Amino acid sequence: MKSMFPGRKRNAVIVAGIVLYLVIVAGIAFVPVPRAFSGSTATDEASLLDGYRHVEVASVSDAMEKITGQRIYMSHRMSPIFPTKFAGFAVTVKLKKEENHDADALQGMLAAIDQGRANSVYVMVVEDGIDIAGMGGLMGTAMMSRDFSGAVIDGGVRDVAYLKKIGFPVYALGTVPSTSVSHYRFAGSNVPVVCDGVAVNAGDIVSADADGVVVVPRAKAAEVLAMAQDMDFKEHSMYAYIEKLKSIEEAVKKFGRL
Repeated sequence: MKSMFPGRKRNAVIVAGIVLYLVIVAGIAFVPVPRAFSGSTATDEASLLDGYRHVEVASVSDAMEKITGQRIYMSHRMSPIFPTKFAGFAVTVKLKKEENHDADALQGMLAAIDQGRANSVYVMVVEDGIDIAGMGGLMGTAMMSRDFSGAVIDGGVRDVAYLKKIGFPVYALGTVPSTSVSHYRFAGSNVPVVCDGVAVNAGDIVSADADGVVVVPRAKAAEVLAMAQDMDFKEHSMYAYIEKLKSIEEAVKKFGRL
């Protein structure tokens, strides 16, 4: 006997199929995504750097001292070739003094640039290098093309006119015309270094602005940023308060910040 409701039966089959499909899709949607593929680490890093790029280095320095009990900032000798502000993750490079005629003596220094990722800060220590240019226009161009945030050189810098022209920010101990070629040898990359008296490890946050350069250990980066942001908020709120009351004492009393 033929079904009295052939169309209704066919519709029921179609509906059941759609429901089954939706159940399968929903099940797939709720399968946990492994952390390695979720993009959360990249998001965390981007958020961290965005915070450091907007907070004042003086506040970062104060926060570091409060949290760690140490003053971890570079000296007045470490100066920018033009006014700048940047933050990024340290890529460390070390050069040792050694007279040589080895064409590959500095190859590792260049490899560290070519292997660096976006948002890196090139932190180079040149042994007794205050009058030796640790970098110049060629290295600066390579760093800029790879989206480095900037460079901090415990040594000299040259080709400053070109670096200014392309807008690549560099902090160094001074401007000199000399070269490291034939006078230095690469001694390691992404190794612990001491840059202008400050310990720097690969991956640390390097934050720089008109007030100078501060290094924040990666493990402390989120905690230091949160405190620095709070300090910034209080200080910026104090300006109008001081102008209104014409009293810095009252402002400090209210905000607890100096």
